Amino acid sequence: MVGFRRARRFRPLLTALGCAGILAVALTACAGGGSSSGAGDYGFPQVAQDDKAAITVWVDADRTKAADAFEKAHPEVPIEVVTYDGSANGSNSFRTKMQLFDRAQSGWPDVVFSSQNNDAAWASQKSNGKQAFAAVLSDKLVAKETLDKFTAGALNPCTVDGKVYCLRNDLAQVVLWYNKTLLEQFGYQVPATWQDYQALGEKVAREHPGYIVGAVGDAWTPEVFFWGSKCQANDITGPKAVTVNTATPQCQRAAAMLDTLIKNGTTPNISVFTPEFVKKYSGKVLMMPGPAWYAGAIFNNPESLKVPAGQLGIAAPPAWQGEEAVTGNVGGGTWFISSHSKNLRAAESFVRFATTADEYQVEVAPGYPAYAPAAEKWVKKQESSGYYATDLQPVVKAGTSIWSGWGSGTFSQEAIWAKTITPAIADGKSLVTLLPEWQTAIKNQAQVNGYTVK
Repeated sequence: MVGFRRARRFRPLLTALGCAGILAVALTACAGGGSSSGAGDYGFPQVAQDDKAAITVWVDADRTKAADAFEKAHPEVPIEVVTYDGSANGSNSFRTKMQLFDRAQSGWPDVVFSSQNNDAAWASQKSNGKQAFAAVLSDKLVAKETLDKFTAGALNPCTVDGKVYCLRNDLAQVVLWYNKTLLEQFGYQVPATWQDYQALGEKVAREHPGYIVGAVGDAWTPEVFFWGSKCQANDITGPKAVTVNTATPQCQRAAAMLDTLIKNGTTPNISVFTPEFVKKYSGKVLMMPGPAWYAGAIFNNPESLKVPAGQLGIAAPPAWQGEEAVTGNVGGGTWFISSHSKNLRAAESFVRFATTADEYQVEVAPGYPAYAPAAEKWVKKQESSGYYATDLQPVVKAGTSIWSGWGSGTFSQEAIWAKTITPAIADGKSLVTLLPEWQTAIKNQAQVNGYTVK
């Protein structure tokens, strides 16, 4: 049975969609499989359960290692792994595919990983009168003892009306990554404030052109710079209410700072995950505000920047002068269990393993675990590796400094930014002048999703 699973494990997504993928051609061929066995034991309707049924798990490429670790630890559980984009950069593929399955009333995967933190907002809601995709986890499906051990606030994006609908994979708090070797060579100090950060960027442009202090080419740029500036661009105030005001001083100051650094070349409009970025800036990244997972994703990655051991330092996110430092949160990832699963026990076992087990979260995962016991071990393991030039305590501290004024609505801020702002920056437009356009784009997208916008 194990060999059979491994032989089938990376099914292409189109095959995984099955008859739901050709819904428009033959809807009736997909009928069936949606019958319920009542309210069940976990607060939602359940289909008849089969503890021996194989579970289908959707992951992005990076999370295939979680499936590998689970298979090694639990060879008795039959799983089939399907890779997809994980809704990266606000592609909304998770929601789109589940809507197809909802219409067909069949085909749902048992477990889904998403790179986004806003999916619980829609996955917890009924679709066209049918039950929600996401299973309620906090009504005994996942033990309260397990839920209580997640870092305080980690499950907020997963919680809707007091119920938990997903488990966080890792925290994505923003810290200030820097090259300690270069900083000392140039005679610079780690900036404690954003004003110091801007001043250093201006100095780098004059004294060491070609070196950079950040990047704005990725869709999560607003989560790094604007969220950390307390910009009220995404203040979710109710289940379907949002306040959007990009005219505040907090939004203006972040935009003005970035305008200066973009113009002088120290904060390029290039994605950190492109070959162009790696070719142009390997050995040239003096510092970079970014999420905790940048460590393994771009710095200590032989396919990316390949920063040598003993050079990479970590500092707390800068504060705006006269204020306490706060940080944004760049993804982190969430795991969902389908309420339609025929094997909820196996699905729960997988999701609990992926988010809490040392075999994955401590030994394999590149990011800072959301599960507190694993996070403590992860930090010790990273520090004992000898790779970092400083200790990792700033990462831990930043995990408790995420500003609460930026919410998790059903619409994607990343998709809005990528469509509206990234091309405008490429055209040479100023972020300060783009703020009203950004506000309008957020307002329009929120209203399309049924939000009342203030």
